[in-house]
Amino acid sequence: MQKVAYLECPTGIAGDMCLGALVSAGVPLDYLTAKLDRLGIAEEYRLRADLVHRNGQQATKVWVDLLDAHSHTGHAHAGHHHHHAHDHAHHQPKEQQKTGSRLRHLPEIEQMIQRAELPRRAEAWSLKIFRQLADAEGAVHGVPAEQVHFHEVGAIDAIVDVVGTCLGLDWLDLDLIYCSSLPTGGGTIRAAHGRLPVPVPAVLKLYELRNVPIYSNGIDRELVTPTGAAIVTTLATQFGAPPAMTLQKIGLGAGSRDLPIPNILRLWIGGAKDIHENSVHHTHSLSDAIVPQLVANSETISVLETQIDDLNPQAIGYVFDALFAVGAVDVFTQAIGMKKSRPGVLLTVICPTEKELACETVLFRETSTLGIRHTVQRRSWLDRAFHPVETEYGTVQIKVARQKDGTIVNVQPEYEDCAQLARQHNVAWREIHRIALQTWYLRQS
Repeated sequence: MQKVAYLECPTGIAGDMCLGALVSAGVPLDYLTAKLDRLGIAEEYRLRADLVHRNGQQATKVWVDLLDAHSHTGHAHAGHHHHHAHDHAHHQPKEQQKTGSRLRHLPEIEQMIQRAELPRRAEAWSLKIFRQLADAEGAVHGVPAEQVHFHEVGAIDAIVDVVGTCLGLDWLDLDLIYCSSLPTGGGTIRAAHGRLPVPVPAVLKLYELRNVPIYSNGIDRELVTPTGAAIVTTLATQFGAPPAMTLQKIGLGAGSRDLPIPNILRLWIGGAKDIHENSVHHTHSLSDAIVPQLVANSETISVLETQIDDLNPQAIGYVFDALFAVGAVDVFTQAIGMKKSRPGVLLTVICPTEKELACETVLFRETSTLGIRHTVQRRSWLDRAFHPVETEYGTVQIKVARQKDGTIVNVQPEYEDCAQLARQHNVAWREIHRIALQTWYLRQS
């Protein structure tokens, strides 16, 4: 028997609504407060819960009162109640950052969570949710996730909402989470970059990442916040109708506004048999979010693709060189069959988001393509360094790749060095490769 939860979101979802539903379902507020205090921001906020009514129905409202926060212009706010305004996470050029503003970037928030000694699952989920949110914001603004910053007010809200939700889910000892389809909302909201349409761009990007089913409930308000979207797109197994389950408990979390229908997030908790094994639509479980922490570096990166069937193949090599010259990280081709049974190539370019326009310019200028597809993906990579070793045939550079904790995971002699020595001494390339690798390992012993 698995313990499962279903998030029913008729008026959307936000982080404070998740907290309210969890407290309503039995998660002690004192437990959340004690664990959140380990993050080192206890002097900046106060967590409290009230029973409120939404359209005549009672639900739990959790408040994050900001005690000593600063806005973007540096003015103090005491006892501020957050309403999930969407100026809390975005990119701002350094020359435009004001000295009075307090910014928290993704690496700082990750360090806060890692130092807090939270329950293992809560820590892993929190890190993954913040990475998902930063990846989405970075993709929208065309910057790496690490450069996305959270204003102090918004950062406190988001940290408490995300980490508190993960602590509550862990306390309930859930195995799987399901979520309903999400309402789009409508209208516009005021954000740091001016007025934005609802859903805001980061929420749409999160929907895209998980192929979330959406619909209009006729309410032209902001209904799903980036924090709420990041939580469910990271942790939900699937979206849609509730799973077959034996219902055991309901938690009701109230939103901040009065709406035409009750602004309440309903958390269904129950037991189900073999859902994980039998669901043909299963995508991932909560355990999938528990991953080894920070073994590699990570960033948002752009991928450009185009199909070509009418270009002299000699030009492809020149295109490779031109793309690398303007900043491409990698370029490769695949043989494909195209319309009218013509053979062609799929040309793929991987580049930093800020180099996307330069690479696109090269493709249009140097090839016969009439269109280019753009996607934004997350790239992880290992730190690497070159170490020269002296062999009987000459010097070979050894590329050593390490995890962030220093653990060596890959060691390879540099191809060109081995090839040059093989030609110079008329020795097999693989022999030079073997000797170089053996020499490096002997030096480590």
